[in-house]
Amino acid sequence: MKKDIKVFKLQGKVQHYNWGGSTYLPQLLSLPNPDHRPFAEFWMGAHDNAPAVVLTGGKDGIPLNKYIGDRPEDVLGAYTAGRFGRLPYLLKILDVKDMLSIQVHPSKKSAELEFAAENKKGIPLTAAERNYKDDNHKPELMVALSEFWLLHGFKPEKELLSTLQATPELRYLEPVFVQQGYQGLYRQVMEMSQQQVNEVLQPLLERILPEYSGGDLAKNDPDYWAAKAALTYNQPGKTDRGIFSIYFFNLLNLHPGEAIFQDAGLPHAYLEGQNVEIMANSDNVLRGGLTPKHVDVAELLKHIRFEATSPRIMSGDMSAGHITVYPTPAPDFELSRIDLLTGEAVTVHAHSVEIYMVMEGKLGVVEQDATPFSRKKGEVFVAFHQATFELLAQEDTVVYKAVVPAGAL
Repeated sequence: MKKDIKVFKLQGKVQHYNWGGSTYLPQLLSLPNPDHRPFAEFWMGAHDNAPAVVLTGGKDGIPLNKYIGDRPEDVLGAYTAGRFGRLPYLLKILDVKDMLSIQVHPSKKSAELEFAAENKKGIPLTAAERNYKDDNHKPELMVALSEFWLLHGFKPEKELLSTLQATPELRYLEPVFVQQGYQGLYRQVMEMSQQQVNEVLQPLLERILPEYSGGDLAKNDPDYWAAKAALTYNQPGKTDRGIFSIYFFNLLNLHPGEAIFQDAGLPHAYLEGQNVEIMANSDNVLRGGLTPKHVDVAELLKHIRFEATSPRIMSGDMSAGHITVYPTPAPDFELSRIDLLTGEAVTVHAHSVEIYMVMEGKLGVVEQDATPFSRKKGEVFVAFHQATFELLAQEDTVVYKAVVPAGAL
C-alpha cells in the first residue's frame, strides 16, 4: 500500500434489527436475502460496535476505527483529531418497516456526567438497564429517500389542545395540559401505573383498531399510528404507553430529498420509510415507549425539552456546482448530496475523513498516483485528510457525502 494514497473503497456493515424491512437494503446493496431477514440499517463509519472496513488491497481490509486509531492526526487532520479524537460522525441508511421507539438524546455535557456516574456504579456497558453507552451527545439529521413518516417534538399549544379535544378518550387530559403545560401532561402519562395506562387506552384502541383493519384510517391521522403501534408492541395486559406520545407530538410526512434535524432533548420517533441519517458517533438513547427495550422514565424526564416544536423541514442549500448541503448547528458532521449527469466531473479536496455513499448511477474515482476505481449504486468509498481527487460520473449519479463541517476548522 502506497503511503500517499488517501482514497479507498469502503465496506459498510448491515444491522439486522427486527424493525427493518427485508427488501430495500438488499436491493440497494446487491445482497441476497433468501430467508427474508430484516435489513434495518447500513452503517458507514468507525463506531466500535460495527466499524466499516477500509479496502486497502489486502486480503481482509482494515476496520476504519483501527485505521484512524493507528494514525489519527494523519487521517483525521489536526483539528478533528484534537477536538474529537476520533471520527465524530456515523453515516447510515435506514429502512423503517416497523416504527422505532420514542426517544430522546442527552446533551454533550449531560452525557459526560451521566456516563461517568453509571461507570462509577459499576453498571456493565452491555447491561439492559444501562442508559449511557458513551460520553457523547447524539444530534441527528435525516434526509428522506422515500415518503417518510416520523414524530418530531411536542405539537404547538393550539394543535395539541385541538387533538386532545378531538380524541374522546384523551379529553380528560385537556385541563392537565392547560394548568400544568407540556411537562405536567407528559409526566402524568409517563408516570401513571400500567393498570391506568390500560384503562385509558383500551377504549381508544377498541374504537380505532377496527377502522385500521378496515383500511379506513389515513397516515396523516394519529389514530393510524396508534393502532399500528398497538398491534406491534402491546403485550397481554400491557398497553404501550408510547401511544400517548403519538397524539402529543408533531406527525410529519417528509418527501424524498427533504430533511430534518433533531437535537438534544427533542423527543422523536421514526415511523415508516427509508432515509439517509447522519449523527454524532454515539449510542446514547433514552426511550419513551413503542419498544420492548428498557424504558427509564425518570431519566427520560430529566433530559426531554418540554416545549412546543415548530418543525423546520429543509430542502437543502444549493452551493457551488452540483452540491446540495443540509446545514445544521452540529459541529460533528455535515451532510450533502452531489448530483452529476453522465460525463460531468468535480474535483474534491478533503480536509478530514469524508465518506461517500453512491445511491444512484456509477462514479469513477481518480486520485493522482493511485489506481482509479469505480463505485456504483450501493457502494461506498472514503477519503482521508488532504486527499485531492476527481469524481467522474460514468452514469447519471447521486452521491451522499458525510464530512466534518469546514466552518469548524
